[in-house]
Amino acid sequence: MKKVFIVTPSYLIKKKSDFTGGIKQLSKLNFHVINPDFPKVLPSPREKADQLHGAFADPEIDIVLALRGGYSAMKSLPYIDFELIKKHRKVLAGFSDLSALLNPIYERTGLVTLHSPMVINLGTPTPFTLRSFVNAVKGYPEKNLLKGAPVKVYNPGTATGILKGGNLITLTALIDTDWEIDTADSILFLEDVDEKLHEVDRYLTQWILAGKFRKVKALVLGDFRGIRSRQVYDILASQMELNFPVVHCPYIGHVKNKITLPVGAEVELNTDRKQMVICEMAFPGAGR
Repeated sequence: MKKVFIVTPSYLIKKKSDFTGGIKQLSKLNFHVINPDFPKVLPSPREKADQLHGAFADPEIDIVLALRGGYSAMKSLPYIDFELIKKHRKVLAGFSDLSALLNPIYERTGLVTLHSPMVINLGTPTPFTLRSFVNAVKGYPEKNLLKGAPVKVYNPGTATGILKGGNLITLTALIDTDWEIDTADSILFLEDVDEKLHEVDRYLTQWILAGKFRKVKALVLGDFRGIRSRQVYDILASQMELNFPVVHCPYIGHVKNKITLPVGAEVELNTDRKQMVICEMAFPGAGR
């Protein structure tokens, strides 16, 4: 039985029923939650980092799972002891605002992290979401990350690279900081939720001006709730030559059917087969 510790790197959950629903689902999946009490106080940035340190240092814990996203995970970055995390390898899981931790932790420790549902998402998950999450925490016996998901091809091709990415607005906020994501040789995935078209245009234009797409191997556009994926693609295509594969998969992002993605794994994207397959991955606790 895998043991789970719940961390609070972003916002609190407002409704206790959303929390208890997630805990019950974890129990159904045969996970044991070490700290099942409903969090009522938001930790300070330093306390958030200390919470991570305690979870990683505890030899009993297998999975460090975020309560929910929202905002403020990035505020804890200056206080995080990356060497401690590197020494005590665990599965860190979350998405959205957690993109600010998933990518820097991989880049500074080599630890593959999971872009996955959180406690708030597990109360009423779809069968697809559960299958993908369980496949991930078992170390990905199913290597094709896009299996069973719809895929639309905008730019064909095949590419191999390190899977990185997450929430667009969150990762944009890290540009020109010490924790800016390194996109060179990456298979980059991006998603966002309820942002206006001109705002997404502004974020992507900043990425273009900052040269963040110059050495990307491929791009996977997730769901941008309220904006069509073609509009997102057109923002990029109107400003730069897209000489790499680009696909859209609506099962990445703030959606019911959610793929759990391994940030830091080497993957191959093949648009003819509409597959993204794990080639190599150093994953903590695989097969346990």
